[in-house]
Amino acid sequence: MRGRCAIAKAKQLTISCENRPRTLAHVARVLGDAQLNILTFLTTTSGAEGSLQVVVDNVKKAKKTLDGAGLSYTEADMLHLELPHQPGALEYFAGELAAKEINITSRHATTVKGS
Repeated sequence: MRGRCAIAKAKQLTISCENRPRTLAHVARVLGDAQLNILTFLTTTSGAEGSLQVVVDNVKKAKKTLDGAGLSYTEADMLHLELPHQPGALEYFAGELAAKEINITSRHATTVKGS
């Protein structure tokens, strides 16, 4: 095995938005003004429409904040995992999922300097 993978359940909020400049900044400001920390995000677009998938440090507060700002969103379960910082870690993990017929439909990725 190529190191241990830490896995935890998390909630992802997918916010519907327009595909235009300042949209990401607006949503980030709404969440930031509520003292919410965005742990990871992913943006996708299709023509004039877009979506912003976020994982935040307080889902309940984020939902209340988004409701108050009139932003529509959906909530979904996801897995949060930390892979070992070594070559082949993603290959090993993705292979383990594939062997169990588990499909990865979306992913967020970050790195930590020095890890």
